[in-house]
Amino acid sequence: MPRARHADHAGVRAAVDGFEAEHGAIDILVNNAGMQFRAPLEEFPADAFQQLLQTNVASVFNVGQAVARHMIGRGAGRIINIASVQTALARPSIAPYTATKGAVGNLTKGMATDWARHGLTCNAIAPGYFDTPLNAALVADPEFTTWLERRTPAGRWGRVEELVGACVFLASDASSFVNGHVLYVDGGITASL
Repeated sequence: MPRARHADHAGVRAAVDGFEAEHGAIDILVNNAGMQFRAPLEEFPADAFQQLLQTNVASVFNVGQAVARHMIGRGAGRIINIASVQTALARPSIAPYTATKGAVGNLTKGMATDWARHGLTCNAIAPGYFDTPLNAALVADPEFTTWLERRTPAGRWGRVEELVGACVFLASDASSFVNGHVLYVDGGITASL
């Protein structure tokens, strides 16, 4: 699909409409836009907060709505939003990120509530701590890695390929009666004190 600014509602809708017209139906949407900015909450820059809101929340709304309009007309579709372990938990210096991912979890529930009657399933995957380029600084920090390994029952960072099964499940008919669910793929971190 051509890249439209994910926070540009009209641009996203035009890009989705154009893609559907030229290439055919979008049957599965994985909303995977996201960014992070770390700072103490009392010093968190207002412009960084607005950027987090636009990237992490408005993009999910804009793309989800644009694609759902077509899915509703067809009476079927799968929407999978990418939330985070921070949908349920918080850590120092990332409160705005936590707020945005909490919003993604609740927006997912709202999507399911409004669109399930039209044949759509709307769920979210909430990854825990994964060894990705976005987390490179944390992975490289021995103190943080030690904390994470002790805090996570699985005792390690997640591997990106461990998210694939959750996505395939939520995209398949095996999850046809799963709707509005946030699936934590987190090595047990949300299950343990």
